[in-house]
Parts: sequence; structure tokens; C-alpha cells
Amino acid sequence: MKIGNVTVGQDGRPILMLAPMAGFSDLTFRGICRQYGAELTVTEMVSAKALYFGDHKTALLSRLGEGEHPAAVQLFGREPKIMAYAAQKLLSAENPPDIIDINMGCPMPKITKNGEGSALMREPGLAAEIVKEVARAIAPLPVTVKIRSGWDERSKNAVELAKMLEAAGAAAITVHGRTREQLYAPPVDLDIIAEVVRAVSIPVIGNGGINSSADAINMLIETGCAGLAIARGAMGRPWIFAEVRAALEGKEFGEPNLRERIQTAIAHLRAMCEDKGERGVFEARGAITHYIKGMRGAAQARDAICRAGSAAEMEAILLRLLDESERGDGYTD
Repeated sequence: MKIGNVTVGQDGRPILMLAPMAGFSDLTFRGICRQYGAELTVTEMVSAKALYFGDHKTALLSRLGEGEHPAAVQLFGREPKIMAYAAQKLLSAENPPDIIDINMGCPMPKITKNGEGSALMREPGLAAEIVKEVARAIAPLPVTVKIRSGWDERSKNAVELAKMLEAAGAAAITVHGRTREQLYAPPVDLDIIAEVVRAVSIPVIGNGGINSSADAINMLIETGCAGLAIARGAMGRPWIFAEVRAALEGKEFGEPNLRERIQTAIAHLRAMCEDKGERGVFEARGAITHYIKGMRGAAQARDAICRAGSAAEMEAILLRLLDESERGDGYTD
């Protein structure tokens, strides 16, 4: 697929993208997902205003790994000039992104109360102006946009907004088939994703509720989208990309066994701590506990991990859980 002047994946097949998740899709997790077949990765959302004012911690969120290409940095904000400035600043990094993605989909109140994220869907004129300014600032690099189906059930305007964003210079659009009001609750509106696909000539990437290869195939069939953006379905299961790719190619996929799951969790933990130091120990808690869902004794292990004060302690808990699980059938269901 071509997104502007950037080639992603291979000709003739849907692309698989790791969608951005605040507090989760950091450098380590993106690297793991790429190992399992994610063809495009997007950073956690980065505040354009914080970049404008030179905040060092915010700049760290936009770091890309060596070889992490093609990749996008996702910006959020509502001032067109500041968004354009921040996008230009990202391109001056030692390892710059290939794509700038603009967040118009985040539903969280701390973002929307400032008129950012999915709140921009209520201001389509401003949303289009932001895309226009950023596209002009970083040309010829492409600008992509993440939107939702709408603000609420009464104002699903993804189709109209997508047309405006394309006209403003967007090279691709990711559509999360839920409203801001839904947050992450079902159902996912596949019909509106399909409507956006028919309404624009740029690639449309479907997003929302993809937790298995069956979900992925269904979204592709029902919407005709050019690719899939997987988010929460990859938490604790980064191999979902390999699972989906196998299904698309008509191949069987072998779900990792308990030992392989724990080994991946430990590798994730070690990489986070190596990258972030002591801070990585605390940030790893949420990421690591996703790997053990459904395992016998997972609840107690999760509590212990959340109290652990070192990476070594967390690793010991995971190995103990594995040992106990392998003595039984390993699963609670």
C-alpha cells in the first residue's frame, strides 16, 4: 500500500498496523509487535503544545527504534500553527518518522475537555485546517488522521469529515468504528467504516474490536478497508499480527503455549527496564499482567506483580506462575 510517498507492506494485501495506545504502545511494545508482523507502528500520542514549549519528557515519547520504519508519530492538539510547528520539529529528530498521524479519536475527558482528540470531530472546519497546515509544513511526507465514527450516536459524521480531511491533504484515514460516547464498549459500527471507504479515494484503515483473526477477516470483508489497526487486541497478545497474517494467507497458526507466553512477557519486562531504567519497573506492571490473563493463579500473580519493587521480583513471580500452571492444565476456563 502507498500512503502518500511511503510504501507499507506488500502489494495486493491489507496492511497490519499497531494502533497508538497512550501509556502502552511505547518503544518496547512497538518493537515486539513488529517482530510478530506489525507492518506499521505508531507512537503513543504526543502533545504538540508540549513539543512547542520544549518539554523533554514529551519528546522522549516520539523516539523511534532503529529499523522501526515505516513508522508514524501521532500528534494531538487543536492549534493549526502549533501542530504544524511540532510536526516540523519531529522531522528534525535523529531518527525521524516517515508519517505524521493526527489524533482526532482519543475519547478521554482529559483530552476532549480541551477540544482535542475526538472533540475535533465536532469542529470539522478546524480539523481540516489542522490537516492542511501540517501537510503543508511537512510536505512531501504524508499526514494521516485517526478519527471515530462520531462524537455520539446522534452525530456520526465520519463520512463527511473524512471527505474534508482528504481534501485538506490527508494521505490515509484510520476509522475507529465507535463513537466517543461509547469509549471502548461494543458494538463496532462496521457499516460506517465501509461508508468512509466508499466516500474517499485514499486508503482507509479499519479499527475497533479486533481481538482475533476472525474479527480481522470479518472487518475486511464487511468494510473493504485497505488495512487493519489493532490496538487492545495486541495487549498481552502481540502475536495477533502473526495470527491475522496466517489467516489472510490461508495458513494455520499455532497459539503460543504457556511457556512461550511467559517468555515473551519476561522479554518485554527486561526490554522496558533496559530502556527506561527504574521507571520501567513500574510502567511494566500494566503491560506484563496482560500476558497472564486466563492462566490459573493469574489474579494472585497480578496482585503480586503490582506490588513488586524490582524487575527480578516480577520475573520470579512469572516463573513461579508458569511452574504452577504447567503442573495443571494451565487455564482457568
